[in-house]
Amino acid sequence: MVRAPDCGSGGHGFESRPRYRVNKIKPRLIRGFKDYLPKELLPKKALLNLIIEIYERYGFSPLETPALEYKEVLLGYGSEAEKQIYQFEDPEGNEVGLRFDLTVPLSRVIAMYKDLPKPFKRYQIQPVWRYDKPDPGRFREFIQCDIDIIGSASMDADTEILAVMYEILSRLELNFKIRINNRKILNAIVIAANISEDKTLDVFRTIDKLDKVGLKGVVQLLGKGRKDQSGAFIPGIGLNQIQIQKITEFIRYEGNNREEVLQFLEKSLQGVSIGLEGIEELRQIHKNLEALGIKEHVVIDPSLARGLDYYTGPIFEAVLIDAPRFGSVMGGGRYDHLIEIFTGEHTPATGASIGIDRLLAALAYLKKIETRNSVADVLITVMVPEKKIEYFKIATQLRNAGIKTTLYMGKSVSISKQLKYADRLGIPIAVIIGPDEFEKNQITIKDLRKGAVLSTIIKERKEWLEKKPGQITVAKEEFVERIKELVKNQDGKL
Repeated sequence: MVRAPDCGSGGHGFESRPRYRVNKIKPRLIRGFKDYLPKELLPKKALLNLIIEIYERYGFSPLETPALEYKEVLLGYGSEAEKQIYQFEDPEGNEVGLRFDLTVPLSRVIAMYKDLPKPFKRYQIQPVWRYDKPDPGRFREFIQCDIDIIGSASMDADTEILAVMYEILSRLELNFKIRINNRKILNAIVIAANISEDKTLDVFRTIDKLDKVGLKGVVQLLGKGRKDQSGAFIPGIGLNQIQIQKITEFIRYEGNNREEVLQFLEKSLQGVSIGLEGIEELRQIHKNLEALGIKEHVVIDPSLARGLDYYTGPIFEAVLIDAPRFGSVMGGGRYDHLIEIFTGEHTPATGASIGIDRLLAALAYLKKIETRNSVADVLITVMVPEKKIEYFKIATQLRNAGIKTTLYMGKSVSISKQLKYADRLGIPIAVIIGPDEFEKNQITIKDLRKGAVLSTIIKERKEWLEKKPGQITVAKEEFVERIKELVKNQDGKL
């Protein structure tokens, strides 16, 4: 009979706890990438859930595409993006890359699946990768949140995009402004100023810098140039004073309402057909918005240019009035020629994208985000370990009622330590069931938020112990409904 070796800690037998020689790996992140811990990810998920709810209520359907695309597909809109693309050869020898936006994959989908009903209304929320220089708040992997309508040349489609943007920002109870303009109007302004076609895009890109460098800076860049903050000289476009004055007449104008701005544009661009076409498109959108009851927050702004040169019609951009330093949090426009590169057919399209991370940063700045490290609304404390099954049953009751609940699983039976644990996680409600509660068939509910507020008012320990702020004891049959009420009355932050 073979005898097993001695497994004690002494002698020459095996040790009870085998030791392995491991090479310690230094934990580190690739430059330009970021981990998202629960306190950051929870408000992001809440915001995305709100956005998806609104997208789907307007009839937009979800679309997902692979992270990898063929390199030739990614470069379909030109080689300018090549330096931003993470590209490599896969094991089968194909030249591939990580998607850098969601518009290129959408265009490929439209070209491949020709039986998709048009107009095709889709939303897509997925990560993209860009080999940009990382900056504070700017990463090489980030979420894009796009919404598009493909196959409709009607301004009704652009109105729908604007209505969705308006509703999202309204639901977040933000003080915002959605600026709209039309690339045809910008083209007309260049024509009216007698500027050569080869300088058109440079003029648009310069106007687009208005928020960053101010009117004086734009005037300098339209002319001879200017010094930036570092003292370096940035050459200008070289327009003459008459041309600069004509452009500044438009970008300085602010009307009291959309109709007033439209009248100004009609008067200023008489005889320029492309401008009148753009004005008529904006007038259709204006009438649609009026019919929807959207009068405030959406303005026509002749200075809005947006840097992307593929826009062909209406363009739009949303900014937060109380947090202007975050810039545009949503933006988009009509791009009627872009998908044609893939389909070979004229395919009208319009859409917008939400800068989720930028919007979240602005919401945090405006104190509209609740910082928590747990999804749970309720922590069930465990003070009598031998009754663990009863605690599990109570947790199940709450979960069956749709309440997010976690059971304390640490070693301590100290109520103060368990409540501190709940506080660290940001769990707002604690259920306390000790020997007294078990004996009387009762449950104590503690609203930790209310207790935190009252702790700043009640200074005396004796008064604190007597009043037990935020704490109630109820019959076991009542506790689920009472907790439902507490959860329902949260303050509405993300």
